[in-house]
Amino acid sequence: MQENGNLAVLVVDPNQGMRTSLQNMLAQIGISKVEYAINANTAIKQLSRRAYDVILCEYDLASGSGEGQDGQQLLEDLRHHKLINASTIFIMLTSEGVYGKVVSAAELTPTDYVLKPFTVDMLSGRIKRALERRAALLPAWQLAAQGKLREAIRSCEQGQAASPRFALDFTRLRADLHVALGEHAEAGSIYREVLSERPLGWAGLGLARTMVAQEQVEEARAVLEQLIQGNPQLMGAYDLLARCIEIDGAPAEAQKVLEEAVSISPHMVRRLRKLGEVAMEAGDPEVAEKSFRQVVSKARYSEFRNPEDHVNLVKALVTRGDLAGAGNVVRDLERSLRGSPAADACKAYSSALVQDKAGNPAAAVAELHAAVNAVRGASGLSPALKIGLAQACLDHKLDSQASDVMLTVMNDVDSGVSKDQAIGVFVRAGRPDLADGMGQQLKAQAQILLGVADEKRNMGDVRGAVHTLLEALHMAPDNLQVMVAVTGGILRQINELGWDHHLGEVAAEQMERIRAIDAQHPRLAALGDEFGAAKRKYGISAA
Repeated sequence: MQENGNLAVLVVDPNQGMRTSLQNMLAQIGISKVEYAINANTAIKQLSRRAYDVILCEYDLASGSGEGQDGQQLLEDLRHHKLINASTIFIMLTSEGVYGKVVSAAELTPTDYVLKPFTVDMLSGRIKRALERRAALLPAWQLAAQGKLREAIRSCEQGQAASPRFALDFTRLRADLHVALGEHAEAGSIYREVLSERPLGWAGLGLARTMVAQEQVEEARAVLEQLIQGNPQLMGAYDLLARCIEIDGAPAEAQKVLEEAVSISPHMVRRLRKLGEVAMEAGDPEVAEKSFRQVVSKARYSEFRNPEDHVNLVKALVTRGDLAGAGNVVRDLERSLRGSPAADACKAYSSALVQDKAGNPAAAVAELHAAVNAVRGASGLSPALKIGLAQACLDHKLDSQASDVMLTVMNDVDSGVSKDQAIGVFVRAGRPDLADGMGQQLKAQAQILLGVADEKRNMGDVRGAVHTLLEALHMAPDNLQVMVAVTGGILRQINELGWDHHLGEVAAEQMERIRAIDAQHPRLAALGDEFGAAKRKYGISAA
């Protein structure tokens, strides 16, 4: 096959005999550019350096030993950390017959799933089919990767007409692109159109997601419950249903939904982690411990191990009163993940929890000081961990340390933690004085950021200016001066660099908020005129 000569293939398999066999099969179908990885860690390192057209991955990468990640865990990491893109063909190869593992691998949507033994003709046919689909969808994928989402949608429409055999793939991608643009109603219409013809699980799940995005939580729950009843292996439906139930304030019910999902597909690390978190919220530390213990075990060989998993396990054990077990987890964390500020912060915080439960407040305070110092130099720690650390500091009267930790949360515009939520940490601790102080610090930092944004704009960095303005808005969302500056900065970027749907929504929202606070604000009319002119310039519908 001449067209296969330029394909780059990565074979991930620990067995030398199987690697040789695959090399021979690939050579027979004209593929000679083949590289090899013997385990998940090697594969991740190779994929960090370069891209491959096709990945052929053995499911049992540990060869039955239980040491190292399996193919499902590798694929989960690759997708989550974006080491492979939509055009990468990932084919899982396995003789694994265990039902739960098969479901777990399938729900991560590998391009194909091939059971051993297989022939060269079978492998060739699977690769050929995947390549034909990729060739059809590639123009739209490439436009989407460049941020040209409108053009990608048009490409889907043209591609569907040219390649009707991939009509559903184009339809699904088109809906995903509308979601990426924040156009959930448009995406919902596409999903409904598909469902009117065929009861496809992905369309029902997509429709439910658009409903949640539009705060139609009860409607989404009804769709999801019906989906699960008709397709009990549609694992994403369980995850979204649990989220809906959480929104409704029923963590125990959400826990039951996730437990059912785990019983069907027991190997997804992120679902196990979520189950542990929900179980803790529901007051069930026994289930939380079991879930977090599995997370720590399954993630042990991952290149992307998260030290917070150990913290969560320690919390569950401490809640259950198992201080010896918690101490063992802390020691395991220190042995296996030492050397980074994030791991140091997690180790110190975990130790503080154990010391506090053991009735050693002085030792707990020392560990909390160490945790706060480590947080200052750490990256990647979750807002939830930092908030927990701040609360622990408040419990021990470490006021300045608690404030410092909460400021690191608010300095992250992507944290998802609002100003009110941050201040609420101090209010719930019975410290209105610290809440007021936090509010003043955030206001002062927002003023500083306005000056930084001005400097960036004067230097011609309009994108950088808008990013800084959004940071200021995150810290001072009720500040009228900040709202006006953000709206003006966004409109300047749109006029100079092109329409951005998300930023357009932010600008519209800020103008509404300005109008609610001061309908006669001297800048409001001019901003409205500028916004309307920008929409006309780029052909954006007034609706």
